[in-house]
Amino acid sequence: MIENPILMPPVKTRRHIGQAISIRGVTEDVRRADGVNAKIAVFLTNIVGSMWCAYVFAIIAFLGLRPALRPGGEGIIAWIAQTFLQLVLLSVIMVGQNVQSVASDVRSQHTYDDTLKILDRLDIHTKGGIKDLADRIDALEAKIGGKDRSED
Repeated sequence: MIENPILMPPVKTRRHIGQAISIRGVTEDVRRADGVNAKIAVFLTNIVGSMWCAYVFAIIAFLGLRPALRPGGEGIIAWIAQTFLQLVLLSVIMVGQNVQSVASDVRSQHTYDDTLKILDRLDIHTKGGIKDLADRIDALEAKIGGKDRSED
C-alpha cells in the first residue's frame, strides 16, 4: 500500500486496454462457466468483444461497399447503417466496455485498499492510529480528575 496521505493515484484506462482487447485467457474463462450454453456464450462474447473481430468485421463490411455503391445497390447510407455500424461498432463497443470494466475493477480494488487502511487507522488497538488519541484523552482525564480531587 502507498503511505501517501492522498491514498491512491487515479486509474488510467489506457493501462488496461491491452488486457481488455486480448483474446488470451478465453479458454480459462470458458472453463469457469457452468453448462454448455454458458460456455458457448462466454466463448462467443470473448471472441466478438475483441479488436481482432472488429478488424475482421471491418474487412467484411468493406467487401460489401462496392456492390452497395453500384446503381441499383442499397446505397452508401444503407451500407453505413446496416452493415458497417452493426458489424464493426458491435465489437468496438464491447471492447470499450471491457476496458472500462477492467479500469473499474482496479478502482474498486484501490477503494477497498484505502478503506482497509482507514479502518486500520481507526481501530482502537492499532498503534499509531486512534489508540494514541485515546491514550492522550485518558491521560488528560486522569490529570483533570487528579486536580479536581486535590482541590476538594
